[in-house]
Amino acid sequence: MTKQFQAEIAGGGICALTTAAALAHRGWKVRVHERNSEIREAGAGIYIWGNGLRVLEAVGAREEALRNANRGMASELRDCDNNVIPRVPVQGEGAVEVFALPRQQLLQALLHAALTAGVEVVTGSEAVGATPDGRLLLRDGSSLAADVVVGADGVHSRVRDSLGLASQFELLSEGAIRVMVPRLPQDGDGRFVEHWNGTRRILVTPCSPDQVYIALTCLHNDTAAARVPVDKALWTASFPHLASLIDRIGASARWDRFSMVKLKRWSQDHVAVTGDAAHAMPPNLGQGGGTAMQNGLSLAHELGAVASREDIPQALARWEERERELTEHTQLWSMLYGVLTSWPDELRTAAMGFASSHPWLSAQRLRTARSHPTGASPLATEGAA
Repeated sequence: MTKQFQAEIAGGGICALTTAAALAHRGWKVRVHERNSEIREAGAGIYIWGNGLRVLEAVGAREEALRNANRGMASELRDCDNNVIPRVPVQGEGAVEVFALPRQQLLQALLHAALTAGVEVVTGSEAVGATPDGRLLLRDGSSLAADVVVGADGVHSRVRDSLGLASQFELLSEGAIRVMVPRLPQDGDGRFVEHWNGTRRILVTPCSPDQVYIALTCLHNDTAAARVPVDKALWTASFPHLASLIDRIGASARWDRFSMVKLKRWSQDHVAVTGDAAHAMPPNLGQGGGTAMQNGLSLAHELGAVASREDIPQALARWEERERELTEHTQLWSMLYGVLTSWPDELRTAAMGFASSHPWLSAQRLRTARSHPTGASPLATEGAA
C-alpha cells in the first residue's frame, strides 16, 4: 500500500487553506493549525484577479467565494481634482477578469473546500517554530512529525523565523485603514475607483450588493490620518466628493502598516514557507492574496508528484525555482506603484496616465493577473462566473 504523506500547516488564512485543500485533493493527509479560536480574516475586502480565480476553480471554492461578489465593471484612477486618469479596462477588449468580495467570504469558501477535501482544522493551536526534519512546534510544548511542514503563518511567521530564512523584512512608509460600509443606491455602478490627493488616497470598491470596501491609505507618519477611530473630518477635507462614504465609516477599524518580506530560500529540507510569511508585499496590485493562493496551489502540485519522503526537499526546491521570479516581479511592481505616493500631484497624474496607456508598462503590472497558475489546468474554466 502506498504511504499517505502527512502535512502540518501553520496558519488558518487564505494561503494556508488553499494549500491544504490542494494537498488533500492530491491524496495527502493534512492538518491546519490556527492560533485563534475560530477561522477569521483580518481586513475588509479583497480583489481576486484571473490568476486567483483559476486557483479557486482548481480547489473547488470558486462558486461559493464569488456568490454575490462584484465583478469589475471598470477600474479608474482619479486625481486630486477628481478627474479620471485612464486605466486598463476590466471588461471588453484587453480586459482582465477581476472580482471584489469580502475577505471573510473568501476565507469561508476556502475553509469549506478544505474540509470537504478531508482536511483537519484545529483552532486554538499556535505554531512557534519548526525543525528542518519536518516537526511542527506548538506553543503548548508539543511537536508533530510530518513529511512536510508548511509555514503559512503570516508576515510575522514563527515558522520562518525559527529557521532563520528571512533575508529582508521591511516596514514600508505607507499603511491603510480598511473598512466596510453600507452600500447605497447613489454609490454608482460598481466600478473600482482609487482617489488620490497628495500622500493620501482612498480606494472605493463595492464588493457585494450591500457592502462597499474602503481603504484609506496614507504615510505611516501622517498620524492624524492613520488614527482610529477614523478622523472623518480630516479625510473629508481631503476628499470632499466622498463625504457620504466617509460618514458611513463605523467606530471599529484598524490601521495596518504595509510590509515587504523576502527570504534566503523558501524551504529548508522538509519545511516550506509561503504566503505573506515568504513574500509579503504592499497591496497596490491587489495580488497579495492571489499570489499566495497561486503559490499554495503550485506547492501542492509539486508535492503531489513525490514518490517518497526523500524526494520532498528536491520537490520544494523545484517549486521555488518555478514560482519565485513571478512572485518577486509582483512584489517589485507593487513597490514601484507605492513610490508615486511621494510625487507631486501633477507629476504623479502625468506618470499614471502615461503608464496606463503604455502597452509594456501595463503588461508588467498585469502579468501576474494574466498568468496561469501551476496546477490549475485540469480544473480551470476560463471566464466562468
